[in-house]
Amino acid sequence: MTPEMLRMVPVDRIGATGLDYTVTATPEECLAMATRLMVPAVAELSCEFRLKPAKAGTIVAEGRLRARLTQVCVVSLDEFTVRIDERFRVRFVPEGREDPELDPDSDDEIPYSGVAIDLGEAAAEQLALVLDPYPRKPGADLPAAPDASQISPFAALARLKRPS
Repeated sequence: MTPEMLRMVPVDRIGATGLDYTVTATPEECLAMATRLMVPAVAELSCEFRLKPAKAGTIVAEGRLRARLTQVCVVSLDEFTVRIDERFRVRFVPEGREDPELDPDSDDEIPYSGVAIDLGEAAAEQLALVLDPYPRKPGADLPAAPDASQISPFAALARLKRPS
């Protein structure tokens, strides 16, 4: 699989004091990201990272993801624009050194191999995580629920038995 936004940063470039790095998607990358996320369009995508070295080759990344994209409302099927502005924190860990315990309260771990980390893929993954799986356009109301007599499978049969 070819990554939509490849932004490899050498680990040794981070240094002891850390490194600030911004990923901004090109129009072509936005198009590829829309295909990956199965949304009509990604108009803008950028992610600011603050990278800090930790022990044993681990890199702690604090980030801010900003995006503007189009989603489809699950109620009305209308397209609408969504703006995202989210902060997150992840840890890049050398492959094979991931924490075997799954703690939902700890930082997400992104394994890497070699001497570089891919900040483009990290930004793409964060965008996928914050998207609402059931997007609803503002003001879109769910249809009224049918009453209990309409829900019963026997209600239709009862109407057939009754004379009009």
